[in-house]
Amino acid sequence: MKIFAKECYLVLFFMTILSFKRISLFTAVITFYLTKAYAIEFNTDLLDVNDKNNIDFSRFSQQGYIMPGRYNLSVLLNNNRISNYSYLINFFEEDGSEQTKACITREIVEKFGLKNEALNKVSFQAEDSCVDFSGLPGVEIKPEMAENAINVSIPQIWLEYSYSSWLPPSRWDEGIAGVLVDYNINASLINSYRSGNSERLGYNGTAGINAGPWRLRADYRGNYNLFLSADDKRVTQHDFDWSRIYAYRALADWQSTLMLGENYTDSDIFDSWQFTGLSLKDDERMLPPKMRGYAPQVSGIAETNARVKVTQQGRILYDSTVPAGPFTIDSLDGSTRGRLDVEVIEQDGRTKKFRVDAAYVPYLTRPGRLRYKLSLGKPRVAEHKLEGSMFLSGEASWGINNEWSLYGGGITTKDFNTLSIGVAKDLKRFGSLSVDITQSVATVPENGTKKGKSWRVSYSKRFDEMNTDITFAGYRFSERDFMTMKQYLNARSSGTITRREKELYTTSVNKHISDWNMVLGLQYSHQTYWDSQASRYYNFSLNQYFDFFELKNISASINASRTQYRNRDLDSVYLSLSMPFGGSTLRYNSSLSGDIYEQSVGLSGRVKERLGSYSINAGYRDGNGIKPTSKFSGYYSRQFPATDFSANMSWEEKGYTSLGLALAGGVTATGEGVALHSGGSGGGTRLMVGTEGISGVPVDSGRAVTNAMGIAVVTSVNSYYRNTTTVDVTNMPDDIEVRQAVTESVLTEGAIGFQRFKAVKGRRLFATIRHKDGEDVPFGASVRNRADIEIGIVGEEGLTWLSGINPSEKIIARWGKNERCEISLPEQIGVDVQVFVCSPEKQ
Repeated sequence: MKIFAKECYLVLFFMTILSFKRISLFTAVITFYLTKAYAIEFNTDLLDVNDKNNIDFSRFSQQGYIMPGRYNLSVLLNNNRISNYSYLINFFEEDGSEQTKACITREIVEKFGLKNEALNKVSFQAEDSCVDFSGLPGVEIKPEMAENAINVSIPQIWLEYSYSSWLPPSRWDEGIAGVLVDYNINASLINSYRSGNSERLGYNGTAGINAGPWRLRADYRGNYNLFLSADDKRVTQHDFDWSRIYAYRALADWQSTLMLGENYTDSDIFDSWQFTGLSLKDDERMLPPKMRGYAPQVSGIAETNARVKVTQQGRILYDSTVPAGPFTIDSLDGSTRGRLDVEVIEQDGRTKKFRVDAAYVPYLTRPGRLRYKLSLGKPRVAEHKLEGSMFLSGEASWGINNEWSLYGGGITTKDFNTLSIGVAKDLKRFGSLSVDITQSVATVPENGTKKGKSWRVSYSKRFDEMNTDITFAGYRFSERDFMTMKQYLNARSSGTITRREKELYTTSVNKHISDWNMVLGLQYSHQTYWDSQASRYYNFSLNQYFDFFELKNISASINASRTQYRNRDLDSVYLSLSMPFGGSTLRYNSSLSGDIYEQSVGLSGRVKERLGSYSINAGYRDGNGIKPTSKFSGYYSRQFPATDFSANMSWEEKGYTSLGLALAGGVTATGEGVALHSGGSGGGTRLMVGTEGISGVPVDSGRAVTNAMGIAVVTSVNSYYRNTTTVDVTNMPDDIEVRQAVTESVLTEGAIGFQRFKAVKGRRLFATIRHKDGEDVPFGASVRNRADIEIGIVGEEGLTWLSGINPSEKIIARWGKNERCEISLPEQIGVDVQVFVCSPEKQ
C-alpha cells in the first residue's frame, strides 16, 4: 500500500507474540495521524481479485473524504466544545458530488448562540433536517475525525457576546426537577462563673422544590435557649417560623428574574420594605462578567470566636462563626444594596450591633441599555401578615450615551406617593457623578399630609496614578416632612413619626502603596436626624507585608473603628503581626475595645489538603475595673463531603467556659438520587454528579465524594458562569476508572444541574473472547457493561484489554449493524490471560 499524503505519519505497534500451548496471538495496531486531509492513493496489487472488484477505492483519493453514515462526534464552535455530550452527525453525499457533507441539525445550531440577525439568514426546514448556512458568510464546517469531533467556525460578528467564563443564554441549563433542604446550625454551651449555665441552639436555612425553570423556596429559622441560673432556676425559650415563602424563575430573553410571593423591595433609589406580591427586575448576573457590578464588603472586629449575622429587613444574608480578630465578609450576593444590619455575638454572650450602607458607584448605565425593577403587592409585617393598600413600585435607568444616564422611579399607594428623577454623568478623568431629587406626599393618621423633598449627590473616582479608589456615595439632605415608604408604614401602624433622617454622608477611600506592599483603607458615614441624636461610623485599616532580615513575608495590620449610635460610643483598635512558621502561621494580636485591653499569641494553619483549618490562641484580658485574667481559645473547621463542620472553645479565668459547634450543608434529592453535601445556602445553585452507582469517587478537589448511590453534590457553583467540575483522579481508588474526568455546565439561578461521569469499577486484565464454536469475536467489536459503558475493544484473534469487570457480571460484545453476544464472567477471575465465551444474548 502506498500513501502519497504529505506530512502523513504511520505508527506501527506490534504486541509480543504470546504462546500458551496452542494459542498464538499476533496483534498489530496501526494508527494513522494526518495533520491535514490530503488525498491517498492505494496500491491494490496487495488485494485479492474479489476485493479488487468489490471495493471502490476512488472515493478515498478525494481530499478529506468521509464515508457516508452516522457518527457520534463532539461538536466544537470555534474550537470550543458546546456540550459535554456527543451528537449523532449524519454524513451524506450530495447528488452529483463525490464529496460527503455533514448534516448540522437545528438542535445543534440552537447551542451556538447566534444573534437574531444571523438566525434570520440560516434556513430551518424541520427539527431533524439539515440547516443551510449558505446565507451566512464565513461559516466553515470541518470534521476532525482523528479527534472524534467536528468543528464549526462562525465569525464572531454573527455570535452573541461570549467570554472565557461566560456563555450566552442559549447554552444555559435550567437543571432537573428535585427537592432540597439547606441548613446552618450553631450550638453552644456556656458555663458562666457569675450567672450560671446556658445552652443555645440557633438554626436557619432554606427548603425548596425545583420544577422546570421554577424554584419554590421557603426560608426558615429557629432558636432554642436553655438558661440555668446560679440558684438553679431553669428558663427555656424556643421559637420557629417560616420567615419567607416565594417562587422565582429566570427570564433569559429579558435578562431578568420574576419572583412571586413574600419578598422585599430591592432598590438603588428608595429604601427597602417587606411585601407579598410579584417583582420583575433585570438581573445583571445574566450579563457577561465585565458588564456586572460588585458585591459590598462588611468588615469588623471579633474579640472572641464570634457568630456574625448580616441581615436586611429581617432576611439573613450571612450567618457564620469567625475566629477572633478582624474579619471581612466578601461573599455577599452582588445584587445586595442598601442598609445592612450587622450583629457580632461574642462567645461570652456580649453582642455588638452596627449598620453598613452598601456604597455603590453612581447610577451609570451602558449606552442603549435599560435597567429596571418593578414590584406590585401589599406591605407585609411579621408572621406573614399583610397591612395597608396595594402598592406599585418601579424604577429604571437608561444609558443615553457614553457620558449620560437618566434614572428615576416612583411608588404609589392609597395614601403615599413618591417620585424621583436623577441624572448621572461620566466625568472621564475626573470620575463619575450622579444627582437626584425625590418628592414624597404622605397622609398619616393623626398627622395629616406631609410633603417633603430629598436631594442626593454621589461621586466616585479611581486615581490610577495614585493607585487610589475614592467613593463619595455620597451626600443626602432630606426635609423635615420628607418620608420614605418604610417610615410611612411605621407611622401608619404606630401613629407617630420618629427618626426622620436629615443628612447622610458616606465616604470610602482605599489606597494601595505598591513600593511598601501596603494597603490603606478609610470608611466614614455620618447620619443626622431631625428628631434624634446623630450617628457616626469610622473605620481605618492598614495592612502591610515586609521582610525583616531572615524573616520573610511578615504581615502587619492595624484596624481601628468608632461607632456612635444612640448616644453611645464604641471604640475598637486591633493590632496583628503574623509570620510563616513551618506550614502554619504564628500570630500576635492586641486589641482595645472600650476600656477592655486584650493581647494574645496564636498559631493557625490549614490541614487535610486545605479542606480544614485551625487556630489556637492564648492570652490575657484586662480593664473594666477587673483584675487581669488569663484566657484561651481554639477553633477548628473542616469541610467534609456531607457537611461543613466547625468547633470552637473558649476559657477565661474566673469568667466563663464555652464550647461551640456549627454545621452547614444540605440534602438534595432528584430522580437521579439523593445526597448529603457540604456548602449550599439559601437554596442556591448546585450540581449533582452521578458515577453509575459507584461510590468513593472524589469530585471537585475532594470536596465532594460519591455516596453508596454513586451520587455527589457540588455546591461551589456560580449561576450563569461556565463552571468546570473535575474528578480528582489523583486520589481515586485504584479499582475505579472514569472515562471523561472533566465536565462543564452553565446553570441558571437555583438550578439543580446533573452531569454523569462514565465510571467503572473492577479488575483490569487481558482476555480472549470467543464464540461457543471457538471462533473469535470479530476484530473491533465493542465490549460494554450493563450501563452501556465501553470497557474494551476486541483485538486480533479475540485478544481484548478489559477494565472495570467484576466476578459473576454479565457483559455484552457488539459489532456490525446489530450483532451481539453475552459474556457471563466466572465467580473467580485469575490473573493470567482469561478465555471468555460469548453466547447469544438472553432476552
